[in-house]
Amino acid sequence: MIPKAADKGARTVGLLYYLWGPGKANEHTDPHMIAAWDDGIVEKHDPARSPDATLPALGRLLDSPLEWLEGRRPKQHVYHVPVSLGKQDRNLTDAEWNMVAREIMDAAGIAPKNAPLQQCRWIAMRHADNHIHIVATLATTEGRVPDLWGDWTKMQERARELEKQLGLRQLASGDKTAKRWPKTAELEKARRHGRAEAPRVTLQRQVRDAAAGAVDEPDFFRRLARAGLRVNKRTAPDGAVTGYSVALPGDRTAGGRAVWYSGSRLAPDLSLPRVRERWGDQAIPQTGKPATRADAWRQAAHHVTEAGRVLAHCGQEEGAGAVAALGDLLTTYAAQAPSYVRGEIKAAAEAFERAGRAPSARRASSLARGHLRAAAEQLAFGAALAAGGGEIAAVLALLGAVTLAVVAAVEWHRAREFRVQADAARAAGVHLRQAQEVTRGAASARKGTRPRTASASGGASRERAESRYETVVRSVLADRADEVTGDEAWGALVSSLEAAEKAGYDPETVLTEVVGQRELGTADSVAQVLAWRLQGRMRRDAAGPQRPAAGKKKVAPQKPPSTPPQSELGQVSEAQRAAQRTQENRHRGPRR
Repeated sequence: MIPKAADKGARTVGLLYYLWGPGKANEHTDPHMIAAWDDGIVEKHDPARSPDATLPALGRLLDSPLEWLEGRRPKQHVYHVPVSLGKQDRNLTDAEWNMVAREIMDAAGIAPKNAPLQQCRWIAMRHADNHIHIVATLATTEGRVPDLWGDWTKMQERARELEKQLGLRQLASGDKTAKRWPKTAELEKARRHGRAEAPRVTLQRQVRDAAAGAVDEPDFFRRLARAGLRVNKRTAPDGAVTGYSVALPGDRTAGGRAVWYSGSRLAPDLSLPRVRERWGDQAIPQTGKPATRADAWRQAAHHVTEAGRVLAHCGQEEGAGAVAALGDLLTTYAAQAPSYVRGEIKAAAEAFERAGRAPSARRASSLARGHLRAAAEQLAFGAALAAGGGEIAAVLALLGAVTLAVVAAVEWHRAREFRVQADAARAAGVHLRQAQEVTRGAASARKGTRPRTASASGGASRERAESRYETVVRSVLADRADEVTGDEAWGALVSSLEAAEKAGYDPETVLTEVVGQRELGTADSVAQVLAWRLQGRMRRDAAGPQRPAAGKKKVAPQKPPSTPPQSELGQVSEAQRAAQRTQENRHRGPRR
């Protein structure tokens, strides 16, 4: 249930004519009053119920307390609040809507239930199944203007209580992290001009793309200009840039002036200070320039995997910065992904957008953010390279790593009770898993087998893979198998086992080994940890000198003695680093 922020106006009768009218596209059906400050008003003054009732008379009745005001009459005395249901919610009866309207008016301070003399006059009407409109006059019966401090927040809190009482879907109250949605006037203007979307939506997407891909501030403004946007920088007397605004060419007011939007009006994380935070990340050394696009994807997968490991253990500010960087990575990935999965990656990036804005302070520089920025750099660099060999395997590796990082983001948000963000990250994970199935379908088509649709690829073949690897998991982890197969990261573990088997490993043998690497009792997500360990194992073996013989399964070869052991986060201990530095200094010779 969503009570929108109240609109204010000066023409009560004009609003009533619109609410009881046909609507702008004949969308209003059966307009009728369902509640009012006095129960008798509903029967006597609703034009739908009484042939003697008129809307001008109802408007005068609502506005009559304005004559009793002791002070100056407010310029905008009309208080209008729409209250909507979600798409998944059942329709409410008129009696239930009556109760909802009274509770919302009480929460807003318009009509306190425990103070009859301080109430304003109000009505609630319904002309659709899934929402009502509440109209009130901002003047109490004792000649005062009501105290509306914090009205929207209080209405949201009351709505959460009503959802429980009426058995509706439980939403989370606003946390000021949502992007700014276009208003009705903007949508109508876009429709009149033949635009597919409101200019605000177009600007949000293009500014976010520029911010995600830019390496510094000049590059950010160059990208905005290359996208065809009009850019206006706000500067201080000393010449420093303190903000910016953008406009879409051709988007003008009725007076012919360009319609400008500041970054903060588009979304909270698109203000200039928030955009600048993206360039304060901890630098992560690259392993070398990739020779092919597939190499770039594999290196990006490595960085995303390490970021996901760190994110799972991040504190409040560090984690908030990491999920913001993960949102930028998905935006960059959507532009660089292969054509057959680009739509799903784009949908994942759009779904994850809210998850990237945690309602807390965030650290501008951290290890996780550094890895994610390094991954984005690899994706951008690889865009100009040839595909190279092993493209499908590289795509699957990157998709698996990104999926695990998103699962880590879900857990991080859930642990802090950021419900809106956790739901957004979970929705992004659905699109990423679908992208994995599409990629497997593309691989089958390239091998000459009959191409399958995404739904078919994600159906029978996926069920067979999950059933087969569930047998493996129950053999290795009998006591925790149900926990693992019911985990949100189960799909990522299945993908990792599948990749390991294709690389020549015996699934049961390698899973047994990674299970034994370290105890799992403290893991929040066993499936997630095992998927990370499997990916790390394959990556280390691929970098080492050992290769499986043709036609033989890999049976957990030992690491070369020269490779230093690593912790669960892939980090070498301080003692090992000191030993390495000592060894290097012996061969380096004296300083000059």
